[in-house]
Amino acid sequence: MTRDFYEVLGVSRNASTDDIKKAYRKLAMQYHPDRNDGDKVAEERFKEVSEAYDVLHDPEKRSAYDRFGVAGLKGGGGGFGFHPFDLSEALNMFMRDFGGMGGFDAFFGGGQRSRHSRRRGQDIRVSLKLSLADVAHGTSRKIKLTTLKQCGVCSGSGAEPGSSAGPCQTCGGVGEVRRAQQSLFGQLVSVTTCPTCEGEGSVIAKPCRECAGDGRVKAQSVVEIDVPPGVSHENYLTLRGKGAAGPRNGAPGDLLVELDVEEDERFERRGDDLVFDLPVAFSQAALGAEFVIPTPYGDETLEVPAGTQSGTVLTLRNKGLPNVSDGRRGSLFVRIQVWTPTKLDPDLRAAFERLSELEGDPPSEETLGRRIWNRMKEAFGT
Repeated sequence: MTRDFYEVLGVSRNASTDDIKKAYRKLAMQYHPDRNDGDKVAEERFKEVSEAYDVLHDPEKRSAYDRFGVAGLKGGGGGFGFHPFDLSEALNMFMRDFGGMGGFDAFFGGGQRSRHSRRRGQDIRVSLKLSLADVAHGTSRKIKLTTLKQCGVCSGSGAEPGSSAGPCQTCGGVGEVRRAQQSLFGQLVSVTTCPTCEGEGSVIAKPCRECAGDGRVKAQSVVEIDVPPGVSHENYLTLRGKGAAGPRNGAPGDLLVELDVEEDERFERRGDDLVFDLPVAFSQAALGAEFVIPTPYGDETLEVPAGTQSGTVLTLRNKGLPNVSDGRRGSLFVRIQVWTPTKLDPDLRAAFERLSELEGDPPSEETLGRRIWNRMKEAFGT
């Protein structure tokens, strides 16, 4: 079970954004893998505090979490595509928000990790348009990308075939340069990225003629994206290693797929549930009638009972959208809207005048359908 995110960061539930950021930075520095020599417990704590910070520093995610807990971050309550962090995500977020550990890397053995991070390829963001039918059933799409791929001539090394990279003479292959200077407070040591090799630790004497030493060339590729049922426009998909190749055999970036779900004018979406407004004539509401109702899975027949009031809500269970987490379908709520004729010919007017003499007083109690609808509105906060 996921621990309370406020407890993880050691802050109160009304903590400011600055307080949350300070708490995260302190804990992330404490449990950073580079400071704990690969300790698995520290690594898990680092991922845990990163996961908590990712939610609490974002106003929308924090609001959903405060109202519904972790469930509010999943498909139904908030739709943020919540998933436990892996180590690479946690490290990337730390680098993004705080620029890494700076000089601390040199003292905690982070030079190799820092070089690896610099050689990681770029993430690529794409937007994928989806229909409501795609959301209901799930879908698979192929997209064409123009990005950086490993150079085929040098196999990604950046060096001309037959040659190789040698240790940087400036930093001795470390990738960092230390400078010491005296001050009133004693000797101060600063650690900076080597200006010659740019932190790589090696220098290519004879760059590859095809990629000019980068180890990458522009190329097109086709990526297949599997979209699970039940997603919303607030979800995203992460395809590990499908982004741009890293320079000189660095790790590839990720492909981040933002989902753009087009609205279906027939339905109003409320999480996994759908609402459909059904116009019904006075006579149909009074006498009862049978209607054909559209659903994401095909048409369904619905019996509207005699005496149905405007605002009544009839339910078609399991005809809503699948939950992105467990696959269970929501409901399709059919909201009855009794419509009033705006133009009356003499015969219709006479019929309504006769009806007004016979129909009696309106019901004083709230209908069952309206009570259900009011409860739905309260549950959704509308």
